[in-house]
Amino acid sequence: MHPIIGGFHPDPSICRAGADYYLVNSSFEYSPAVPVWHSTDLTTWTQIGNALADTDQFQAGKAGASKGIYAPTLRHHAGRFWLITTNVSTGGGQLLTSTTDPAGPWAPAVVIDGLAGIDPDLAWDDDGTCYVTYCSTRPGLEGIAQARVDLEKGVTLEEPRLVWQGTGLAFPEAPHLYRRDGWWYLMIAEGGTERGHAISIARSRKPDGPFEPAPGNPVFSHRSTTHPVQNTGHADLVEAPGGRWAAVYLGVRPRGTTPMFHVNGRETFLAGIDWIDGWPWFDEGRFVYEIPDHSFLDRFADPSLHPRWVSPGAPLDEFVSPAEPGISLIPATSASGNVSALMTRVTDESWRFDVALRTADGAAGVLLRLDDHHWCELRVNEGSAHAVLHIGPLESHVGEAATGLGPTPTVRIESLRATHDGPDDIALSVIRDGHSVMLARFDGRYLSTEVAGGFTGRVAGVRAISGMVEVASVRYEADDAYIDPLP
Repeated sequence: MHPIIGGFHPDPSICRAGADYYLVNSSFEYSPAVPVWHSTDLTTWTQIGNALADTDQFQAGKAGASKGIYAPTLRHHAGRFWLITTNVSTGGGQLLTSTTDPAGPWAPAVVIDGLAGIDPDLAWDDDGTCYVTYCSTRPGLEGIAQARVDLEKGVTLEEPRLVWQGTGLAFPEAPHLYRRDGWWYLMIAEGGTERGHAISIARSRKPDGPFEPAPGNPVFSHRSTTHPVQNTGHADLVEAPGGRWAAVYLGVRPRGTTPMFHVNGRETFLAGIDWIDGWPWFDEGRFVYEIPDHSFLDRFADPSLHPRWVSPGAPLDEFVSPAEPGISLIPATSASGNVSALMTRVTDESWRFDVALRTADGAAGVLLRLDDHHWCELRVNEGSAHAVLHIGPLESHVGEAATGLGPTPTVRIESLRATHDGPDDIALSVIRDGHSVMLARFDGRYLSTEVAGGFTGRVAGVRAISGMVEVASVRYEADDAYIDPLP
């Protein structure tokens, strides 16, 4: 199986407006935040923007690793798109924004106070009453809670109340509330977002319960199986034209030996939904689609950066400027201490990332990052390059150095077949006379979630270490030669 949106794109939320589908994901410390996707067939998706792209929406650069923006919910109601999410780095309340065009711009985000927790959901009754259902973290109110809200004023209309605590598995979270055939369905994730992840559901005749659990809970999970996609959960349902239903959910693709290692984070997958005896059943084979080619060549000719580009530290506009040709980068610090770099999510199991540089006026780093304690980097300065590996508290130069590269070097980071028992090998190289010269190669498990922890995945990019660095182009090439096709 292959994701419909590969790479670190977890916690999908989906809605439909006419013949169009829109989807958003969590983004954690990275800005601009909350990638927004568009599709007309549920299988082919194009990123059209980021919902929290301005400083008045998300305080970029202040969130530590795997903090910041948690699971959003996207809904279309009365001609407007509404997005609600949590910034766990600011504490308390939920962020709310809206727009008439999901490509943006989005309205300045407001904070709805009094709803301490994560994973907020939006649902409306016939009379227009809006319910926010969420995972409460308030002492004494742990579980799935709910309150009526006034979206226009951004305020709660009542004290939140507990509506369900799940089936008894760990960490009931990620609630979504739907109405179908006179029932209100409350779907949640349970078991934690690791190997025990599962989806459970309950229903009621009223949006505020009481909710009756499905007799077959959990209704979807890959736990304790050999399925190539694991950690499945955090689903959202959507009704397609003609009464058909589908689900998007997160999963990971672990590789290597025990405990197996996933490196690209939690990704977005698709399944069909059948309603049997009033309950949803997941059909993973419903949709047939080709593996998308994520390759791109960016020469930065457009004044605006493509929405794929993000930074875990300072906002991009603080250190990225147009150049001729390409862009220029300067060093930038952030309140979180995270490195500031022009980065993009790695979306494939086998790939290469080439950066054409001009370093006459500064030193550059081309890096692969999981977080600020787990990364590798090719450092280029004054015509020479060397590789650095940073794992936990340890940092060291690895491999051989390269010299005589000149002021316009091209450097490469790539994922290769594993030579040991990890998910892959990471190789760091320079391109000399049209040929790749490898400086270092190491086991990719050291840049995996199983080693580093957290909720994100690998991102690749470039930064200025000192002075000013110019980037003429970035090429990402996906190689699916050893990715199994869809069954």
